[in-house]
Amino acid sequence: MKNKLFYGLFVVYVVMVVFILYINGVFTGNVASLSNLLINGAFLALIGCLFLISAASFLQLNHLTDDLQRVGAALQAEYKEGGNKNLWAALQDRKDVFEDENLRVAFGKYRMRVRGSRVGKRYANVCDIEEYLNEDLLDRVGSSYFNSGISGTMTGLGILGTFIGLSLGLGSFSGDDIYTISDNVGPLLSGMKVAFHTSVYGIIFSLLFNYVYRSIMADAYGKLNLFLDIFKQCAMPPVGSGDENTATMLVYQANTANYMKQLLELAKGEAKDQVRALEHMADQFVEQLQAVMGAELKGVGNALQDAAQAQETSTESSKQVLDAARALVESGRSMQEAMDQMLKRQERFAKELEEQKELIASSCEEISRDVSSQLYTFEQMRDLV
Repeated sequence: MKNKLFYGLFVVYVVMVVFILYINGVFTGNVASLSNLLINGAFLALIGCLFLISAASFLQLNHLTDDLQRVGAALQAEYKEGGNKNLWAALQDRKDVFEDENLRVAFGKYRMRVRGSRVGKRYANVCDIEEYLNEDLLDRVGSSYFNSGISGTMTGLGILGTFIGLSLGLGSFSGDDIYTISDNVGPLLSGMKVAFHTSVYGIIFSLLFNYVYRSIMADAYGKLNLFLDIFKQCAMPPVGSGDENTATMLVYQANTANYMKQLLELAKGEAKDQVRALEHMADQFVEQLQAVMGAELKGVGNALQDAAQAQETSTESSKQVLDAARALVESGRSMQEAMDQMLKRQERFAKELEEQKELIASSCEEISRDVSSQLYTFEQMRDLV
């Protein structure tokens, strides 16, 4: 019943409104001071608005805690019917465990977090459900940031009404002798009446609201703690033992080492292919050089022989010698161009080989960092266990 105490606020509020209207002569038709009535009406209207805002947050909080209570009772009954068997397997894929939207979102985040730490049929390093279903959630739904200041606001309104009433009374008070002063006592008392009334119901509402607010929040915290105890007993995700976690980490490290070995073998195989390609290019260059040099030198020899014979017979031999020299120059130029092309190919190949080397080194460094990170994580988990 504590979560329904805020209904009593409206009962007291209605009684106070009727009382203020009565003492101001509204029901009898004898309104002594219109300003007094207007000031009290404005203050009571403001207090009523604050109560309505608080009631909306209390209703939302009650819906949440009632849902916690309902789910807790259902889990406890299902746990007993199932022979004290853990219920997480039935809850982990259910999205309709809670009806309240805030609880549904928070529990969904918890399920996603737990699912990420699953190892086989168990879970490693399971987070506590209190990280998602906690008092901060209740404070947010119950608008504690707003309701915690209502009590002080009521007191402040009472003090403000006091000063306003005194100001009105003293503002209408004047006189220099006993006769004129006695004529102005009525307005002064009317202003003091405003001050007295606002102070009284401001303090009453402040004390009453503070009691109601604290009772409702205490009831909500109690229901949350009860649900958490039931959940930990009946549906807490099963945590794997230290040996299971260690075995899982060893398997992961073995897979990582195997992957690294395959990558190194692949890099090694690519290096061998590149070396074979380089050797093939070198052989082709040598063969081409021999072919060019052999054919050209042979032509030079024939040309020289013909020139020698031509010198003995006619002046045509000089022309043949010049042709032979020209052929030799052309062969040298061809050989030079072939060597330049071969050198350019070697430079391109050397550049590509260097890029492959850098890529392999970068891959090995990334793998090393990954392995180091996994080893560090394993050490942390082993320390936790």
